[in-house]
Amino acid sequence: MVSTIDIEQLRRPLRRDARERRGRLIAAAQHEFAAHGMDASLEQIARQAGVSIGTLYRHFPKRLDLLMAAFRPRLQEFLDEAAKALAMEDPWEGFVYYLENLFGMQVGDRGFNDFLSRRFPGNPETEQIHDEMCQQIDDLLARAQEAGRARPDITRADIVNLIWSNGRIIDATSATAPTAWRRYLYLMLDAYRAERAHPIPEAPMTDQQLYDAMVHLSQMK
Repeated sequence: MVSTIDIEQLRRPLRRDARERRGRLIAAAQHEFAAHGMDASLEQIARQAGVSIGTLYRHFPKRLDLLMAAFRPRLQEFLDEAAKALAMEDPWEGFVYYLENLFGMQVGDRGFNDFLSRRFPGNPETEQIHDEMCQQIDDLLARAQEAGRARPDITRADIVNLIWSNGRIIDATSATAPTAWRRYLYLMLDAYRAERAHPIPEAPMTDQQLYDAMVHLSQMK
């Protein structure tokens, strides 16, 4: 008869093996998503982790489950840095710090760039993260606008559009001019200064239009 202690000793290696397989899958996913974006091949991720595609699906039944496991450390870093920006005494410096950190994190990680640009309705975790990100943008903008440093007609949608634009700049220049994005960020920051404001002939996107556009991006292949 096998004792309880013997059973536990038999179980421990299995649990450890499962944790190791999960860890290899997350590491492989971080590499592949960074290189190829959120639509990277799950089969390639499984091969790189040394497991079958069936094992991948047992650990992560949906692509978004694996995405969140892979992105969670960077997302936490991003949210923490945003909180630091909000705590800065100078509202304009906080706004600039937020955007430079955000754009810097887009560099070299196409998957994280994709995640920032899209919405995934029906997934409470991603919705909460995006809601928190939008609130941080709103708060940073409001501080800079109330201090008279940022032009009053900038909205959350303008910042998200800037994220989309920066993603394309990074795609185009990463191999030849990997820091070019900083030039275009600072050109846009000059356009955002209150003293540079001129009337704009087009109204900003509404929050609903922005949300729908981000959902649309998540559905594109």
